[in-house]
Amino acid sequence: MTTFVITVPGTFTSGISDSSRAELERRLGALHTDISREQGLDLLTLNDDDTFSVRLEVDAADRYEAELDAVGFVATALQETGFSDQDALLGNPAVTGIDSDL
Repeated sequence: MTTFVITVPGTFTSGISDSSRAELERRLGALHTDISREQGLDLLTLNDDDTFSVRLEVDAADRYEAELDAVGFVATALQETGFSDQDALLGNPAVTGIDSDL
């Protein structure tokens, strides 16, 4: 298995409150582990135009699986925070880091 740092971009179509942002960060927090902490990566970056990016770590056999898992984690966290698919549109994920023993 390889640990991938995946960035999932998106847009909040109706904005996001401070309390919703805190809740989303709490739900995603379990995926913010040593690699991203050591590199100083923010788990959630929210821009002034309501676009955002989530950077999280996923253990997977390959890049494709890691990207699918990351989008699934982000989508679930958004839904559990109260956002519908139309409230938070997700873009294409990208691998932004890899940690492997190879």
